[in-house]
Amino acid sequence: MGPILLAFSLALLAWLLVIGKEVQQRRPDWHWYLTGYPRTALLVILTWRKVAYVNDLTVSHKPNHHIVGGIAVRGEPLRTLTPRCSFPRPTPNGLELTVRLRAGQTPAAFLAAADAFAHSWRMHAVRLTSPERGVVLIAATASDPLEYPGRPAVRESAALLSAVVGALESGRAWVMDFRRVPHWLIVGATQSGKSTLIARLITELAPQPVALVGVDCKGGMELGLVEQRLSALATCRREAVTVLGALVTDMQERMRLCREAGARSIWDLPDKERPVPVVVIVDELAELYLTNGSKEQRAEAEQCSTYLLRLAQLGAALGVHLVVAGQRIGSDLGPGVTALRAQLGGRICHRLNDPGTAEIALGDLNKDAVVVAQSIGETEQGVAVTTGDLGGWMRGRSRLTTTADVQATAAEFADLTPYLPYLANAADGGDDA
Repeated sequence: MGPILLAFSLALLAWLLVIGKEVQQRRPDWHWYLTGYPRTALLVILTWRKVAYVNDLTVSHKPNHHIVGGIAVRGEPLRTLTPRCSFPRPTPNGLELTVRLRAGQTPAAFLAAADAFAHSWRMHAVRLTSPERGVVLIAATASDPLEYPGRPAVRESAALLSAVVGALESGRAWVMDFRRVPHWLIVGATQSGKSTLIARLITELAPQPVALVGVDCKGGMELGLVEQRLSALATCRREAVTVLGALVTDMQERMRLCREAGARSIWDLPDKERPVPVVVIVDELAELYLTNGSKEQRAEAEQCSTYLLRLAQLGAALGVHLVVAGQRIGSDLGPGVTALRAQLGGRICHRLNDPGTAEIALGDLNKDAVVVAQSIGETEQGVAVTTGDLGGWMRGRSRLTTTADVQATAAEFADLTPYLPYLANAADGGDDA
């Protein structure tokens, strides 16, 4: 029986190793929940007091100095109190725990100890935030989820105007949800991943009952590849003026429908009466603003700026959404750029050649995000710092989408392209618009 039992045990162990490796590759979240999380959670609980003490995260109710024989003696307190922490909660690629600060403590000391937490708990990275006064949220990730952005641990359901474009460093799917964040700004240098992100966004929106409108003043070199899925495409500034102007005019009609129905947005209208949602994708914003100084071109640039700002200010409730992309976003492009940026609540910042654009894109929302965005290297294509409805910022990586992929998707769902009469003439040059 001994040899048979040994052989059976070895066979069972080999089978478990094979199955474990398969589960780790196909469903890393399951593998983490079953193997990694219990071990790491126990390690956090057992080492929390010691890690807090070593990194000066404890406090004492007694002062650090005392008078002995008329001499002031100062030293380290021997009896300290450790901040209270919650039981570690599992996430798809790590764990979270909430720490309640003691009197006199601030989150700064905990932020400085992030690397110490990561090494002590054998985690890939640890990030700390302070969601409210007196509370620090510690989020630890077990592995780098951005290594395989096409395989997010958590699958998000495909909702209308929602696109899963990659993976976040938390292990969750990176979702651009236009119902929650109506307008987005995407910045990035050449070959930073900006075009790949736009391609992925179009691939996700193409199967949905959504009108896609492209503004690509580089002669349609990028968005022209998916023209059959676009309800309109402007390839120069003059066409952009016509297309954007038609959208602004249509917004007036959408306002009228909402007003007559007593609705605050098109989403309060019955399904049969609701206008089709529109997503306007502007590739390379600078092409709309830069001119040769002629009066005609300046007038066109100012008109484009006015129309974009109008769409950003009123489009959210009327089902008109903006995605504005560019290599550089600055006030030097024109006076309307700063006002437009303020209306674009979703920000995505890839690797940049100039620090100023990172400051412009993220500085008004979070200074820490600017530093992280500037640290993105040339080899990290597709990696970006994103904000939105996350309550802060987070690193993400878009899923690789090739030109062939996005063209195939556009061809497959070309029959779903909504016909918008008010854009038909604009797409042909606007002679009769």
